[in-house]
Amino acid sequence: MHLESPTPPASPAQHSRIAAPWHTLSILLIFGFFSFHDAQHAHAPESLQALASHGAILRGYLISIAFEWGMAYWAWVGVHWNGGQLRDLTGGRWANWRSLALDIAIAIPFWGLWEFTAKLMHLAVDRVQMPTTPYQPPAGFVEVFLWILLSVSAGVCEEIVFRGYLQQQFRWATRSIVAAVLLQAAVFGLVHAYQGWKQVIVIVPLGILYGALVAWRCNLRASILAHAWSDVFEGWLRFL
Repeated sequence: MHLESPTPPASPAQHSRIAAPWHTLSILLIFGFFSFHDAQHAHAPESLQALASHGAILRGYLISIAFEWGMAYWAWVGVHWNGGQLRDLTGGRWANWRSLALDIAIAIPFWGLWEFTAKLMHLAVDRVQMPTTPYQPPAGFVEVFLWILLSVSAGVCEEIVFRGYLQQQFRWATRSIVAAVLLQAAVFGLVHAYQGWKQVIVIVPLGILYGALVAWRCNLRASILAHAWSDVFEGWLRFL
């Protein structure tokens, strides 16, 4: 999947639905089913025991990568059936190295703000007595390689689905960019329920930050960079 040529930002009057409502409902139902299923089984003894299994970790990474790209593809299918193109989701690709450098320059301080917000939220919820799924950072070349691949996949695919697709659909449905940012962030947080409700509380504000960045930039480029890097850092580099 590649990012298409850049297009000028749409004016507020041009914001219309990019996919059929039933298709959006299908995405929400898929997320809801798997989030509920994973949250129900996250703290089961056999699931916790599997954390120590190298094979289970690799299998989990591969399944997650496939799921990320599968959902991004399904979002694109809905837009395609509605007569749209991939750039309607992404806002277009980098036109040249200067535009790439600009988005990197935006993504770096944004990531700093993201980290600061995450730390504040963790401080706020750490005293709350809620179960949290134990996290086992990747170890060894294969696990680290697949984690980086998963992080990049999440950076691309989750931005496409949540900020590129759902945020636009919610904006069409509510006629409000503020409501759209808040709604997609709520869904973004809930799909991480398998990590525990503490993490959901932390992730929702982070989803708001991503949504605000996309609303400002009118494309996904800087948010993809920041999202992919934050996942690589939080899931691996921070533990080194």
